[in-house]
Amino acid sequence: VCRSNKSPWVCLTCSSVHCGRYVNGHAKKHYEDAQIPLTNHKKTEKQEKVQHTVCMDCSSYSTYCYRCDDFVVNDTKLGLVQKVREHLQNLENSAFTSDRHRKRKLLENSSLNSKLLKVNGSTTALCATGLRNLGNTCFMNAILQSLSNIQQFCCYFKELPAVELRNGKTAGRRTYHTRSQGDNNVSLVEEFRKTLCALWQGSQTAFSPESLFYVVWKIMPNFRGYQQQDAHEFMRYLLDHLHLELQGGFNGVSRSVILQESSNLSASNKCCINGASTVVTAIFGGILQNEVNCLICGTESRKFDPFLDLSLDIPSQFRNKRTKNQESGPMCTLRDCLRSFTDLEELDETELYMCHKCKKKQKSTKKFWIQKLPKVLCLHLKRFHWTAYLRNKVDTYVEFPLRGLDMKCYLLEPENSGPESCLYDLVAVVVHHGSGVGSGHYTAYAAHEGRWFHFNDSTVTLTDEETVGKAKAYILFYVERQAKPGAEKL
Repeated sequence: VCRSNKSPWVCLTCSSVHCGRYVNGHAKKHYEDAQIPLTNHKKTEKQEKVQHTVCMDCSSYSTYCYRCDDFVVNDTKLGLVQKVREHLQNLENSAFTSDRHRKRKLLENSSLNSKLLKVNGSTTALCATGLRNLGNTCFMNAILQSLSNIQQFCCYFKELPAVELRNGKTAGRRTYHTRSQGDNNVSLVEEFRKTLCALWQGSQTAFSPESLFYVVWKIMPNFRGYQQQDAHEFMRYLLDHLHLELQGGFNGVSRSVILQESSNLSASNKCCINGASTVVTAIFGGILQNEVNCLICGTESRKFDPFLDLSLDIPSQFRNKRTKNQESGPMCTLRDCLRSFTDLEELDETELYMCHKCKKKQKSTKKFWIQKLPKVLCLHLKRFHWTAYLRNKVDTYVEFPLRGLDMKCYLLEPENSGPESCLYDLVAVVVHHGSGVGSGHYTAYAAHEGRWFHFNDSTVTLTDEETVGKAKAYILFYVERQAKPGAEKL
């Protein structure tokens, strides 16, 4: 209908092919149109139960039922779904072979190639690999691309020993998961490792992360389905589950080996969340001091909370400022958001503090200090706020530095930190485009070997610092600047 070649879905009832939900939704409309004639005559109860319309994703070969709004993992007695799957795979393989020959001839006959670009007068390969959208999975793709550019974090997973789940007759063939395999055979760490290895190798224009998405569905029920999800929520779930799995060992890699490798990252890093330290807490882990003072008797209470990221409010006075060039009022900066987070505030009536000295709930003040900064500082700007009936987006532009974010003034004991240890440089930015959390689109900007790239699902383009600086950031990833002996302070 729309001539789109993105996300093709084939109807297994009539063999017609339409685009998926995140393109123009013609596959879903085809299903809905097919239901209209059925409502014109009365059906028996038995017929009502078996009336399911099943389709298959021509890219990942996964089967989906529109009526159940879920994936289908079983097959017919004759194995017809598997036959369709194998036929589509044979078509893809033959098309890939002919396409590879065609591209090779084009490359031989022309010096211009879409994967080549000129930097400082010399031609260099654009080695960045995009991630295919599996149906509103841009929230996952933006986070994965951001994490893949955090070098120390990414390298740890890429250097983990590979786990081969396929052997014998199935060696070298794509495997299809079924519910009978159970949860014991899925590993988030392993699929995360495979995805990171596929990125930045430059051998393909886009990688399809369906195996990782399958494991996400298995262990994170919140993210099942094809509706738009919150990228920050996904990042937190992903890091938490990676952390838990790394503590327990996975697929034959012992817990002691993983913990030993994690401890080698930083012997001094003892920030733990839910148990022993892993690469997740060694890289992203910091510690907050939460200081509460009773306004009646002056009793002070201190609590230390580990964190993997900081969620910052955009101050209310800036919430009407939409763009960087808007003249009205001062511009909101990241420092304004950090100051709002750490400033002394009086708790309202709904958050009365239980004072141990007064023996009852009293009015109090609260203040946050950062006791320990992480190696990678992840800052989440709270752009979505609940109103009485819906969740609104704060579309304010927040100015953020690309280099030299100084966190010293937010530290509990700044005098104990070195001159460079509080300075952070930006490595990745996740941006939400659109008006609501349940809609819109996510993309990411990330720096790799001194160059900035824009990751928009399967499309990767080279960009510049000025473009990155204009982005309406949702999640910012800052890497701790390494002190260089004899180097002048930037």
